[in-house]
Amino acid sequence: MPTAYKLNPISGIKNLLIGLWVTLRHLFSKSITLQYPTERWEMPERSRGVVVLLSDKESGDLNCTACILCAKACPVGAIRIDRHRGDDKRWKLDSFSIDNTICCYCGLCQEACNFDAIKLTPKYEFSSYDKASLIYDVHRLQELGRDVDFVPTAKKAAPKPAATTPAPAGDAATAVATPAPAPATEPEKPVEPKGEGE
Repeated sequence: MPTAYKLNPISGIKNLLIGLWVTLRHLFSKSITLQYPTERWEMPERSRGVVVLLSDKESGDLNCTACILCAKACPVGAIRIDRHRGDDKRWKLDSFSIDNTICCYCGLCQEACNFDAIKLTPKYEFSSYDKASLIYDVHRLQELGRDVDFVPTAKKAAPKPAATTPAPAGDAATAVATPAPAPATEPEKPVEPKGEGE
């Protein structure tokens, strides 16, 4: 069976020249290849990479209170927390581990934490040949989080705006419209049920 190039050699030559033109055009354009070990991508601040535990800068104590909200929020169960009650009836952290082999880096753990103890950082270089080394314990997570600059976010609701005060009566142009109070209504009197003989 004859091919299209055998039947129409002009079309084959035309397609060859188009391919060579694309190659020549890209040959002299700026290279987009990054020389990886020496050059690295500049990641955005809010990008989601490796998970770290944050601690107090002065005392070095973890912000984690072992409330397990992050573990409950994790859709794949990558966070494991073991805890016990202390003498002061507060939860004490025994172990905290994150399995990076199944973590989907969704950020739900960071959103669920009320104490700003867990954060996803822009760090993306944590590949390994050993699968067991991708399960980070509390010490490694805390060590990775030591150099993270993090400003705690307020997780409380925004304050309500103050009530507007009416402007003076003479200044109608700047008067703020305030709604009139609702008219006072008297509650209806209950109707007594009628008996059969009435």
